Amino acid sequence: MPASMPPDTASHADPAARWRLFTGLLLGAAGLAGLLVLAFVAALDPYGLRAGPGRAPGPIMDLNQRFMYPQVVRSGVYDAAVFGTSTARLLDPRGLDRALGGHFANLAMNAATPWEQVQLARLFLARTPATAVLFGLDAPWCEADADRKRLTFRAFPPWLYREPLTWTALFHQWNQQSVEIAGRALLHRLGRMPARIRGDGYEVFTPPESRYDAARAAAHIHGVAPVPGMSAQGAPGQGAPGQGAPGQGAPGQGAPGQGALGKEAQAEADPATPALPWLDELLGLAPAQARKIVAFMPVNVAAQPEPGSAAAAREAVCKARVAEIARRHGALAVDFRIPSGVTRDDTNYWDALHYRLPVAGRIVSALRRAVEERRDDPDGFYRVLAAPLAAAP
Repeated sequence: MPASMPPDTASHADPAARWRLFTGLLLGAAGLAGLLVLAFVAALDPYGLRAGPGRAPGPIMDLNQRFMYPQVVRSGVYDAAVFGTSTARLLDPRGLDRALGGHFANLAMNAATPWEQVQLARLFLARTPATAVLFGLDAPWCEADADRKRLTFRAFPPWLYREPLTWTALFHQWNQQSVEIAGRALLHRLGRMPARIRGDGYEVFTPPESRYDAARAAAHIHGVAPVPGMSAQGAPGQGAPGQGAPGQGAPGQGAPGQGALGKEAQAEADPATPALPWLDELLGLAPAQARKIVAFMPVNVAAQPEPGSAAAAREAVCKARVAEIARRHGALAVDFRIPSGVTRDDTNYWDALHYRLPVAGRIVSALRRAVEERRDDPDGFYRVLAAPLAAAP
């Protein structure tokens, strides 16, 4: 009887060993793929980690400016900047260059909280010997809870605002969003996709002027139609969140002068404005010779507090404090957030917060006049709350 053949060890291998081999190969392939993805993102550098003097920022390919603007700052290309929300985004840096001097970037961000604006302004002032800064202020700067309302539903990357950047910033880009933005950057380099926003941060984000519809705009302004993004800054015609409509008490309170509403009115005589010390700090960080401008932006009267209301009293105190801060730092403080021929005319607006493109040009021209003349506009478009003793060089 022939001797039995030795068993085929390969075909009778331990199943556990086969699973270990499969798992090892799978993990190795996944690790290699992950490293290749990281290398792809690092090579395209979608958020400009390598931006710096002598290396211009890459194309702005993401609509969330919070991720894209730090590279504009780090490039060192711009020595002047606008900070604010969407109410300042239509100010064209090229027009500001001609009107105010310097080389401007518009770094205003959609629905940015005061805290978010401060992070970007601090980075700019730490990196750049600024020749000019313009802070476009909105109602949230005057709110009592501005120090607690720091973020919105939009993602904010604190790792991009650290100075200097650390090596760990590379690994913060190891995600699907960064791969997508890197892919867009590649398509831009290949000439297949335009940049989302101009390199100096400017974008006409409103619809084309040819599509303006006065009736539709009036519906947005007066609350008949919903206005996208309004929740970030309060609804048209209302005061600060939680205060109710202008001239009315909060729910459950009595008539003016009675009970809790009387206490509210008393509190509004000395309201908390926790964001204003941040503005004080930023103006102090700007070089003494820099032109410093603080401007309350011109929202429609429907979005301004009703005269005589508690919200109006709070805003008046806030503006007075901003003026005091501006005087202390030799800054110009301009108030466009007043009833005027511009803000009363609904046809100047797309909605209660966002003016049309021609109004943006008027604001730039008005800022130049305010710098030169340091007095209220004879036509009532703006008031000068504070002015330096001498015009900035």
